[in-house]
Amino acid sequence: MNTCARVVAVYRRELGAYFTTPLAYVFLAAFVLLSGFLAFEFGGFFRREQADLLSFFNFHPWLYLVLMPPLAMRIWSEERQTGTIELLMTLPLTALDAVLGKFLAAWTFVAVALLLTLPMWLTVNYLGSPDNGIIVAAYLGSWLMGGSFLALGGFLSALTKNQVVAFILSTIASLLFLLLGFAPVAQVLQALLPASVAELAISLSFLSHFQNIAKGVVDSRDLGFFLVFMLSWLLATAALIDWKKGA
Repeated sequence: MNTCARVVAVYRRELGAYFTTPLAYVFLAAFVLLSGFLAFEFGGFFRREQADLLSFFNFHPWLYLVLMPPLAMRIWSEERQTGTIELLMTLPLTALDAVLGKFLAAWTFVAVALLLTLPMWLTVNYLGSPDNGIIVAAYLGSWLMGGSFLALGGFLSALTKNQVVAFILSTIASLLFLLLGFAPVAQVLQALLPASVAELAISLSFLSHFQNIAKGVVDSRDLGFFLVFMLSWLLATAALIDWKKGA
């Protein structure tokens, strides 16, 4: 069995497992209802009188901050807590195969959640004539940002078998990578740190890269940031699992 086949096998196992637990349906319902509620009630969807989904996507980074850690914490912590990780590691696959399969399953699950919000897009097109290119870019940016939350949370999940600890670590780390691009925090960093260091710290923020894409500016630097961020944490997770396996 080649690498691709091994990854697909893990992917199918994990994706199927999501839909056998109540957590999956709670997550999907919470994402759809909260994203709609925030856009309509706090984002001024109708008050703005503009045919776009800016008020909808503006809340995605903060919504992910709440919803992604519970999703990410089970990726590895649950395996270690139940002892099934030992069984998984005895199968003819590498740690990287398992990491990629699990991550892609979780990322697909996020894609399903985003697809369930398509009625919002249809509503905007019914009410006006939005720039659908910008909306497509925003959906892509949201999906990439969701994957980055998951890759980071997955690594932290592999650190401990306690899901509560994994949840707390994931939430704190995710908040950090959001706040680095939050304007008040960025101003403080620029005031306290050398310009080059402050610029580097701000460049690591999910928020700034996502906001660029959500405006329809699909820059390779923003896309590259999310892809490199995900890949880096996935490789780190595989290395951590290999180390724990050999310890």
